[in-house]
Amino acid sequence: MSDVITRPPFDPELAPFLDALAARGPFRITPEMLPRMRQLDVPLETLDDRLHERGLERRSITVPGYLGDPIELAVIQRIGRTGPTTGVYTIHGGGMMFGHHLGNLDSYDHWLLDHDVVLVSVDYRLAPEHPDPYPVEDCAAGLVWVAEHADELGIDPDRIVIAGQSAGAGLAAGTALLMRDRGGPALLGQILVSPMLDDRDRTVSTQQIDGVGVADRQMTRAGWDAYLGARRATEDVSRYAAPARARSLADLPSTYIDCGSAEVFRDETVAYASALWAAGVDAELHVWPGAFHGFTSMVPDATVSRRANGALADWTRRLLGDPHPVRAER
Repeated sequence: MSDVITRPPFDPELAPFLDALAARGPFRITPEMLPRMRQLDVPLETLDDRLHERGLERRSITVPGYLGDPIELAVIQRIGRTGPTTGVYTIHGGGMMFGHHLGNLDSYDHWLLDHDVVLVSVDYRLAPEHPDPYPVEDCAAGLVWVAEHADELGIDPDRIVIAGQSAGAGLAAGTALLMRDRGGPALLGQILVSPMLDDRDRTVSTQQIDGVGVADRQMTRAGWDAYLGARRATEDVSRYAAPARARSLADLPSTYIDCGSAEVFRDETVAYASALWAAGVDAELHVWPGAFHGFTSMVPDATVSRRANGALADWTRRLLGDPHPVRAER
């Protein structure tokens, strides 16, 4: 019996992107790279101009984060929107170490902003300077503030959805667990796209996606090490930091959860969906064949990317009960 680790093949439409990436040589994050990787890729003025072209506006609010320290929330909505609506609290990805809370806003175009929601993006503090519990507690504090100030934000407090991708999805799952255990605010739903959930590095998919693809085993380990330090893979890690460690997922909101079949987070994603079902939670799982981590934003026109975006759009439409969404300007 062979000990060789094999992996599922990449989708033919996605493989050229990975070939081009591999041609640049090995990529490893160093501390010196983090400041640049935390910057927005365009000036704020340019971002606001692009939002206005799409009929959207942005404002920023400073609120208390973990231990009362200030953090920033970005509030994005349709220009001229009035009346209470669904609030979607979003958490950006970046391996707990990098990313920007105003990055990749166009990724919400085709499944979320058409529903005339108020989008609130949290600028949580990043590891390694701010390790666990700062990121998840910042996210939780921001969400509590949003619920308490729903009226002034134009949000229906009974219709708040939490959403994240990658590390942001792991933080969204941890925040949902915190809200459950602390008695609210209650959530209408949670959207977990390729979530980073398990620090223990024990799954088959972590072995398969090592030195290949996007966000491989080594990058994931670096993120958990930055976040948890010497506690990574020990028993001294909470379910809020690594939601895969939760013993019960009962009483969590309706959940959309997905991943690629050829990404490092595949097995922990599938296990989390199974745990949600075991706890009686309404959950919809998709495993996209041949997809690597972040495929929908990196190769958006691929057939599998369009299918993934379509499935998320359909789930969101059903959750919100909005059969006729308002089309934002493109």
